[in-house]
Amino acid sequence: MKFRLFASSALVGLGIASGAAQAATATTTFNVRITITAACDISTTAPTDVNFGTQPSTATNVDNQGALNVNCTPSAPYTISLDNGQNGTDANTRKMSSGTALVPYQLYRNATRTAADIWGSTTGTGGNVYAATGTGTVQTVPVYGRVPNTNFAAGSYADVITATITY
Repeated sequence: MKFRLFASSALVGLGIASGAAQAATATTTFNVRITITAACDISTTAPTDVNFGTQPSTATNVDNQGALNVNCTPSAPYTISLDNGQNGTDANTRKMSSGTALVPYQLYRNATRTAADIWGSTTGTGGNVYAATGTGTVQTVPVYGRVPNTNFAAGSYADVITATITY
């Protein structure tokens, strides 16, 4: 019986010692980071041309519209400017050409097509650029055009405009 008591005591002693040797833990923290920069794209989805079609030489205020397609980072402010074209000296004197013959036209930011809506490249207070905020998806930006009159020599006239996005 002494042997049993001794064996039981030894087993109990081992159990106590084993409970006291439980696994220890320690913790630490670390950061997970990313820096996202604003981005805008104006060239992945092709623009729609402003095409005034075929008109008689007696037409006035020929209107049509095209569109730019812009994709900017959500909440990123951006502006779009349009240059003077190949034949204009400023945004107010854009002209399509056929050889040396020129036909004046204008591009606008709004369908009202007023002088205040002429789309150009001036930024800041009183600027004539288009301003918006990105959504993270493609935004279609209309470009409104007008040919005041077509009383010019018959022919096919064209110009090229460069659109620049700043963000």
